[in-house]
Formats: sequence, C-alpha cells, structure tokens
Amino acid sequence: MAHSTLPQRLLQAVLLCLCTTYTSALTLDTTSAASIREVSSQVAHGLMKYYTGNNTGDVPGNLPAPYYWWEAGAMFGEMVEYWYYTGDTTYNTEVKQALLHQIGDNNDYMPANQTKSLGNDDQVFWAFAAMTAAEVGFENPPDGSPSWLALAQAVFNEQTERWDPDTCGGGLRWQIFSFNVGYNYKNAISNGGLFHLAARLGRYTGNQTYIDWANKVWDWYEDSALWDAKDYVILDGASTTNNCSDGSKEQWSYTYGVFLSGFSYMYNHTEDEAWLTRIDGMLNTTTATFFPEGMGPNIMVETTCEPLGNCNNDQRSFKAHLSQWMAVTAQLVPKYHDRIFNLLAPSAKGAAGQCDGGSDSVTCGRRWNSTTWDGTYGVGEQMCALGVIQANMMNVVSLKPPYTSVSGGTSKSDPNAGTGSSGTSSEGGQAIHLTPITTGDKAGAGAITAVILLFLMGGTAWLLIA
Repeated sequence: MAHSTLPQRLLQAVLLCLCTTYTSALTLDTTSAASIREVSSQVAHGLMKYYTGNNTGDVPGNLPAPYYWWEAGAMFGEMVEYWYYTGDTTYNTEVKQALLHQIGDNNDYMPANQTKSLGNDDQVFWAFAAMTAAEVGFENPPDGSPSWLALAQAVFNEQTERWDPDTCGGGLRWQIFSFNVGYNYKNAISNGGLFHLAARLGRYTGNQTYIDWANKVWDWYEDSALWDAKDYVILDGASTTNNCSDGSKEQWSYTYGVFLSGFSYMYNHTEDEAWLTRIDGMLNTTTATFFPEGMGPNIMVETTCEPLGNCNNDQRSFKAHLSQWMAVTAQLVPKYHDRIFNLLAPSAKGAAGQCDGGSDSVTCGRRWNSTTWDGTYGVGEQMCALGVIQANMMNVVSLKPPYTSVSGGTSKSDPNAGTGSSGTSSEGGQAIHLTPITTGDKAGAGAITAVILLFLMGGTAWLLIA
C-alpha cells in the first residue's frame, strides 16, 4: 500500500475526529437500566466538571461565577439523587462535603458569606438537598454534625418565623432582609418551597405540626393573587406595596413542580382525596404549559424563555426540578406513573440527543426537541439533562420510595433545630430568638424568584475543555 502524503494524513485525522465526535453523541434507551446508568454517568461527569469547590483554595459547596449559591444546593441535591438512581458512589465524598460545608455557624444553611444576599427560596433549596439525603438513605453526617433531617428542620423553623401576616394576609417575602431588592415581593417558589418542605417533613417524621403548616401555607396561597384556581395556573409573585393584588403572569416550570410534588407528599401521607384532585389539576396544567404540542410531542420546554433563547442562568436549570418532582409524584401516587413517564421518557431521549456538544462531544444543550446541539451549555443545561435522564430509572427498576422514620430512615430528628439562634429576622439582618415548634397556630411560608437578575453566562467555555 502506498504511503499517504502529509496533507492526506491531516485530512484523515480531521475526518477521524469528525466521525468520533458524531459517534460519541449520547443515545439513550429509556427501557434499559444499563443505558440510563451509562448516559447518566457521562452527563453527571460533565456537570461536576463545572464544580471548583474541591480545588485547593476554593470553598466546598460553591459554584464559580456567574452561578448563584442556591443553584449549587440544587445541584448537590441532584447529585444525591444520582447516587440513588444509579448506585454510583464516585461523587459521594464531594457531595457530602459540600452539603456540610455550607450549613453555616448555626446549622441552618445561612453561611456568613451568603447571609446578606440569600432569599428564602435560596435557603430552601439547600434544605431540599438535605431532605433528599435523609429520604434516600444517603450516608449520614459524622458524629458532631447535624443530621440531614435536622438541617431541613432548621430551615423550616426559621422560615415559619418569617411568615408575614401584616401584608397580603400572610405569606413569605422573597428576600429575608429588608435592604435587599425583592424584599417587597411575595413569590411562588418561596411559598411553594415552604409548603413542599413542610409536606416532606410531615411525611418523614409523622409530626402533625408539619402537616398543619403545609395546610396553612396552601390555604393562604390558594386565596392569594398568586394562584388561578380555575385553570390551576401559578403566577410568579406579587408586590406587598399593593397588598399582592396583582400577580405577575410569568410561568416557570419549577414552581409547578414544587407544588405538584408537595401535593403528592401530602396525599401519600394523609390519603386525603382533596390532594389527589389538586395533583390531577396541576398535572393537567403542567402538561399543557411545559409540554407544548408544537415543540414535541411530549418534550419539556421552559416556555417563558426557551423559545426566545433568553433564559438566564437560573432559568436554565428549572426543567431539572420539574423532572425530579414529576418523578417523585409518579412514585408516591402510582396512578399517575404511566402518564408522567409518557412525558419524561421522550424528554429524556431528547435531552440525551442534545448532549453532543462542546470539545468533549457530550456537553448538553437546552432544546430537547432537536438532536443537533443548540450551542448552549452550562450548569443549568447539564442539570436539566441529568435530572430528566436519571429519573427514568424509576420507570425500569424497582426503587425504594422516599424513606420515613418508620420505613427505614435513619436521619435523626431535631424538631427545635434552628431555634434560639441565627439570622431568622426579616429586618436588617438582626437575629431573633425562636421558640420550639408546637402544634399551635403557626404559619407556613414561601415565594419564588421573580426579579431574577438577567445576564447570560459567560467565561465558562474553558470548563468544557477539561
């Protein structure tokens, strides 16, 4: 055989690279546990490449700019689920370190370097991660550290102390401190977050106090301008300056997910048919809003920003949360299993098809109705892909439902966690002392991030080269 010339060899090398790039795109079989595990592993690896907190001199639990602190909590919660779905322990040490490093001096997920800027919704996403760790039996913290359950209880206790009956008849403000922009805003994700957390705590512990709180939060929310009961529409938030009389019309997938799954925890624990009716209505609107026929069929879309290509860094992650919360709804209320996975399976295949970008050829994009990488990338895109892909494991293998204290959960309860100490006041950052929770008349909390700062991610392309 004749030897090829240098230009020919260069051309062959280029063609080989192109072929390798093409064939390395992720192909998912949603009926195969092995396929789900393999694809999830590659996407999880891509996600953890963005994390720098385990580097010498960096802070465990933090993501680099431009990502906000809440998204790190959400990411590590998803990585706890990654272990639950796949059994892969590769990242467990880093995940555990991150979740414990960010608890702050008072074991309440208000670390000093974040306190002055975090909102109620930011804090509750870290509580969700801790609650997930308790529910799936993630390795317990070492002796001397608060339990996963106690960390979630601390956040709950502090947020209920922020319940504000003086404006809008109740509800949580978005921001904790009055000097922060957004303090005069009561939003869906903060109030939905407290409702959701209360429902999970009630189911896990069996303590009626938490169930009472969940009911109180929902009763307020249902009567507020943030909820359109006729069409099961969740509005983003409303201003306290006009007594929350007019809700923002923006629609975000994660606000639907936080309530849908909260309803499911409540129904699973109480068997009250009213929650089943709410699940049905919420699922109908979720399907119609975020799985539009014209962009599918059955493909999840962040409809407020994705078609226009103007999702900010926060909004790019929202589909991850809807995916995980739809999956847990299918698990807790089996009558909706098939209906939900008829949506999550096509979305997962679409997400995997978008994971063929970047220099590693497995970086995930945003638009799941196209198998040609759309050029987007980042923590949010990677989280969304991992969330919907790994959730499909629930459709092919038998996974234990979320533990409770009587069904295998080993995380120790501390119902007074977060009381008598740290920054729980809404005024000027001054700490107030809390009293232990009782079964008395306490209110729940909540509010979603509406005035999310708008800027596109930049300066992270180097992460894709590693």
